Amino acid sequence: MSQRSTEMPIIHPMGLDDSIIRLLRESGLPTRDLESGLDVAFLGAGDRGALQGCVALQRCQDLLLLRSLAVAGPYRGGGLGKALVSRAEEQAKAEGFQEIYLLTTDASGFFAGRGYGRVDRTNAPASIQTTSQFSTLCPASSTLMVKELS
Repeated sequence: MSQRSTEMPIIHPMGLDDSIIRLLRESGLPTRDLESGLDVAFLGAGDRGALQGCVALQRCQDLLLLRSLAVAGPYRGGGLGKALVSRAEEQAKAEGFQEIYLLTTDASGFFAGRGYGRVDRTNAPASIQTTSQFSTLCPASSTLMVKELS
């Protein structure tokens, strides 16, 4: 009988691959634009070769869009999503960014708990509005949020 480790897996940079696409699709997240040459950097977490979770930062000129946060079913509720978001924020700060935007259809409470605030979509910066996430992939009813990085 195998036991799942209770230790948090190491979060590391990774390239877009089939395991990320599969996890995002299983989580109901859009993938159509990922292979179109976007400036997207993924972070992944897992052990024993199995991807447990991922998150990405998409450069939008001088801003960042947090996207593609997904945690595999058996690992939800254990803090991996929080750890992935924290690691993405650390990376953004290290690269000199002062804020991160995101769009969500059902996780606004999760992100509000991490310090993200709602932004009226009509006030979205132009570089965010031109992303596929904002303009076509996420429904108009999705919530736009931003976090100031200090």
